[in-house]
Amino acid sequence: MDINELISKLGKNGAVFESLFKNISKDQIHWKPSEQKWSMLEIACHLLDEEKEDFRQRIDFTLHKPGEQWPPINPHGWVTVRDYAGKNFEETVSTLHIERKKSAEWLNGLKNPNWENSYQHPVAGELNAKQLLANWLAHDLLHIRQITAMNFMYLQEKSSPFKLDYAGNW
Repeated sequence: MDINELISKLGKNGAVFESLFKNISKDQIHWKPSEQKWSMLEIACHLLDEEKEDFRQRIDFTLHKPGEQWPPINPHGWVTVRDYAGKNFEETVSTLHIERKKSAEWLNGLKNPNWENSYQHPVAGELNAKQLLANWLAHDLLHIRQITAMNFMYLQEKSSPFKLDYAGNW
């Protein structure tokens, strides 16, 4: 996939997330399909932290500070350490939208970046900047799928005892 297409899709996903997080009831913000799963609020917090501290920052390091070690991240640990469940949903979603706009502007403003610059990740192996960009888009799509599934599971629970199979197979 072409770099400009990846960047365009990332920018457009900002509006997708904004739309997916609209009209979420107070009950649904904290609802979880199981104790091991994340709530909508926790997903939004995760997306915000990943926006600022993972993909954008790591692409920046790979492009502009090749060879320097990336700052550490802890996406799963941050859920409890950063008290995602105690955050304000509307504020988090608003900040996510602002940060995604910053990311899209930053990516579109890069001057002659070397997308082949790479980083040797201790687990994932060698990753070049273009691969990181594609993974950022893939990360978006995984969470778009997750949010959609959460909406379905929430509807399923709240619609009980009605079955939702007339709609089609989930």
